[in-house]
Amino acid sequence: MKVFRRLLLIEWSGLVAAIFIGASALAFIAPNFLTTFNLYVMLRSLCVGLLVAFAQMITLGVGQMNVAVGAIGGLAAVVLGGAMEVFGIPIALAVPLAVTIGAVGGLINGVLTVRTGINAFIITLATGSAFTGINFGITGAIPFYEMPPALTAFGSGHFGPFPYLIVAPLIVAALLGVFFARTAAGRRLLAYGGNPNAAELSGISSEWVVVSAHCLSGLLAAGAAVLAVAQLGSAQPTIGSDWLLLSFAAPIIGGAALTGGYVSVLGTMFAVLLIGLIENGMVLAKVDPYWVQFSLGVLILAAVGLNRWRAINSGAD
Repeated sequence: MKVFRRLLLIEWSGLVAAIFIGASALAFIAPNFLTTFNLYVMLRSLCVGLLVAFAQMITLGVGQMNVAVGAIGGLAAVVLGGAMEVFGIPIALAVPLAVTIGAVGGLINGVLTVRTGINAFIITLATGSAFTGINFGITGAIPFYEMPPALTAFGSGHFGPFPYLIVAPLIVAALLGVFFARTAAGRRLLAYGGNPNAAELSGISSEWVVVSAHCLSGLLAAGAAVLAVAQLGSAQPTIGSDWLLLSFAAPIIGGAALTGGYVSVLGTMFAVLLIGLIENGMVLAKVDPYWVQFSLGVLILAAVGLNRWRAINSGAD
């Protein structure tokens, strides 16, 4: 029992068990689950979600929220598509431009938050509406379809069951792991999230922390948009409209503290994988896709409860 209890204290242990049990059950129930094509489809669907989850995870780490994550992604997507289709800008320049737009959107969120003192939830709710308005104002709700063949080839290419797209979120995950665990900047972000007053007394600039967290969040949201454009083969204004729930669900299920101060890159990755497994399993079982929303709600409640249990028991130890 002690071994089982200690395993539960690891934030991603339950996720690994759930993934293993779920995958085993799907392999038994649906023989086509383990086919190369199905695994490729499932992994390809996770690539955008991983970056979206990381974008929200960073703001949760400082004890704030970014509900404009999808709106920033949508704006970056249409900037990318418009730059390539309308102005003929090559991929090598269009992608950095789109990512920069995302970082600027995050910068606006961070600066407004620290300058006004208004809660980041309210600020990003307002800016998200503004970004969405700019998005549809630029496009007139009409997608950009003429994407370079190299971009769409990258979006659909794969090696066995592994899509080329998976390389980007894996690199980002490794960089974030190093950032939070090994760099002073990453530790300052988490220190501020854990106790803002103590962090400020120790010399950590609250303004720098909040602005940099939102900038990173916007940058990653734009990166997710680039992958989404490559995946879809078009820059659609609606990109990002369904990201909000996933962006909160994955970090929370992965063990992030809602009050800030702690995040888990590995836990977030496992959470995205579990969500993808649930969605894929429901498709194979021909279950109504709306039940995915119900499942995510149950998972979030279970994760919050388990995190609370861990906090109490780890303190008891």
